[in-house]
Amino acid sequence: MTQPVTTPFGARSTASEVVAGVDLTGRRAVVTGATGGLGRETARALASAGAEVTVTGRTEQTALAVAREIAEETGNARTKAGRLDVADPASVAAFVAGWTGPLHILVDNAGIMATPELRTPEGRELQFATNHLGHFALTVGLNDALARAGDARVVVVSSVGHVNGPVRFDDPDFTARPYDPWLAYAQSKTANILFAVEAARLWAADGITVNALNPGRIWGTGLGRHMDVPPAAFDPSGKSGVTEKTIEQGAATSVLLAASPLVEGVTGRYFEDCREAGPHTPGVRRGVADYAIDPDNARRLWALSMRLTAVGG
Repeated sequence: MTQPVTTPFGARSTASEVVAGVDLTGRRAVVTGATGGLGRETARALASAGAEVTVTGRTEQTALAVAREIAEETGNARTKAGRLDVADPASVAAFVAGWTGPLHILVDNAGIMATPELRTPEGRELQFATNHLGHFALTVGLNDALARAGDARVVVVSSVGHVNGPVRFDDPDFTARPYDPWLAYAQSKTANILFAVEAARLWAADGITVNALNPGRIWGTGLGRHMDVPPAAFDPSGKSGVTEKTIEQGAATSVLLAASPLVEGVTGRYFEDCREAGPHTPGVRRGVADYAIDPDNARRLWALSMRLTAVGG
């Protein structure tokens, strides 16, 4: 049994601290959902270390504005912008088709949480489509570019919310059961981890590492805009093990997996607080659920995702 990966960083570490002293000159990165919150801070930290970062957002105008801000903040003129709506298969396909050259770092960060029952034009449940299927199509579509890099890293932002439920392979779109926004969110975040497990297995020979993470509880990112419950109501006892973080702290684990030499070669793992997570214990909002790292589940999800997106064959 392999030893869990640890680092000198922890729950209170910031993205800037994690990337301090790291030189990403010559490396190209894409961050989805990078116009605000964790995505913006992740993109800023990578740019500050010298990476050529493509900031993506649902509108090119917004992405361009944020890219210019990051370039000014970091002094990195190689910061770029791209339009990418991961819930829109046509937008994902256009981004993939427009990418040229190697890609060293891909951070699958964009996401939504606990939305009302909504569906894409293709009939997919919106959280599953946004959080998982869009990133699946994007990452698989960019596989050649990642392989060309020789030592690429894919970082998939999941959540401790995955412990609330597995992927329902027989009903991922809630067509045969009543819609529940939190179960839908949990399913999509479990899918993020399973995707990392199977991609790590399939792409190891190409030097591509793939890891998933829980950024922690971060308020003020816009992710919780559909929530009508105050933060304190989630853990009135204070015993859940959850630590509230700033945006700078929340982005630290993403940046660690994207850039730090401390995790070079590590793949197929799930991290939180800048270290590999242990098994989930019921009642504690930490750790990784067994069903989220099960290799059979991971292969089954890959096959389902290929069918639903028509990519990856």
